[in-house]
Parts: sequence; structure tokens; C-alpha cells
Amino acid sequence: MTVELHKDDELAVLRLNRPDALNALSFDILRQIGNAFDEVAAMPDARALLITGAGDKAFCAGADIKELRNRRLVDQRRGAELGQSVFAKLDRLPIASVALVNGYAFGGGAELALASTFRIASPNAVFGLPEIKLGLIPGYGGTQRLPRLIGAGRALEIIMTGRNVKFDEAERIGLVNAVAEGDLMEAGREFAARFTRYSLPVLEFARRAVQRAGEMPLYEGLQVEAELSTLAYRLQDAEEGMAAFEEKRKPEFRDG
Repeated sequence: MTVELHKDDELAVLRLNRPDALNALSFDILRQIGNAFDEVAAMPDARALLITGAGDKAFCAGADIKELRNRRLVDQRRGAELGQSVFAKLDRLPIASVALVNGYAFGGGAELALASTFRIASPNAVFGLPEIKLGLIPGYGGTQRLPRLIGAGRALEIIMTGRNVKFDEAERIGLVNAVAEGDLMEAGREFAARFTRYSLPVLEFARRAVQRAGEMPLYEGLQVEAELSTLAYRLQDAEEGMAAFEEKRKPEFRDG
């Protein structure tokens, strides 16, 4: 299968398995990825999603260029909307996602990584949005997510030059959360373990609040934070967390 999904204890793991084509994204593969995200959303015991690519050359080298040529205008629009809608599913997942970037993450591959909650890079990771070199611009969310992550100035420079960003620069500018010197999958498991032990609904509240920060003025964002914070207080996990703090013991969260 081109898109593989399996469980690894408390983690869901999605792997793009097209190494001969550097895990490039055809429209059919995009649909498979969307279906896999729907499956993850329905998993009752998954606490995080890890996303990676087969082989050691590429996480995902972007769109399949052969599919992009000689299409009607309406088909071009639908293609962009398909990619955007599939990657937007990561925003709506009830659990956080971690992109494990091994090798090239270009175009749609970089946009898949950007849509993930977190990004961990291997020392051979290279990011890029090279669409400008083809007379195009990113169409799967790159122009919107990259500036929200690293700022408009840096994002414009990367998009308008189409240049590559290696792993060390990516870490320095905040494009990735960490660089893994050893096994990337194991690094992903360890990274996820830093937050999966906490209450899942509270983790989702935190993600929702931060996501809204880039969508609205400060005063509206503060209202959202107050609402979600109040909802968190209603959970049994909040009572357990505060009781455990007072009793000087580790809390036992039950996701409710």
C-alpha cells in the first residue's frame, strides 16, 4: 500500500510508502491520506499520530508534477482545495500529530509537515517550497501556515526565492521542534511521550486555544482561552490534577 497506517502501542503511525518516487503526492495518495486521517480520528485509544515517509531520502518530495499539467482551471482549483482539505484534517484531529521529517520535504511534503502539530527532523532533512521555480505558488496551505510558524518576513523570503532550508536552520528559525541525532521513529515516540501522559481533552483544549491565536484579534483570543479554560475546570482530570498536586503524588488522568 502507498499509504500505511498502523498502531504502535498508544500511537497511530502513518507512513507514505512510495520511496521510488520520493513519496510524492498524487491526487489519489492525497485521498488515501485523508481517509487515513479519518481512521485515526475514530481510533479510541490513540494518543498521538506520527507521520513519516519510507526510505532515507525523502519524507515527501511534494506533488506529482505530471498530474499538474494540462488541466482545466476548475480542476486546478479543485486540486488545491483537495490538498488543503486533507491537511486541514490534522487541525481537527482530537490528538496531536508529529511529522518525522527524514530527507526531502518539498512542496506538498513541506505543507504536510507544516500542517502537523509538531515537526522533528533528521540531520539529512531539507525543507523547501520551490513552487516559484515552476511559475507557481504553494497551494496546500504553505503560504498560510509558514508565516504563522516563523513570521511573515522569513516565510516570504523562503517562498519567493524557493530556496532550501536545511535541518539546522529549520531548528534555529522554529520550523522544527527538534533534531533527532539517532533513530527518528524512536525520537518521535520519545517526543510524543512528553505530552501523551496528560489528559487528552485538556491537550485538545490547549491546541484549540493556540490555533485560534493566529485567527483573531487578541481580545477575542482571550475570550476563547477563558471559555476553554473554564471547560477544563469541569473535567474530572482537572480535579485529579489539582488533588495530586496537593497530595504530592503523580496524577492519574482518565481523559474525562
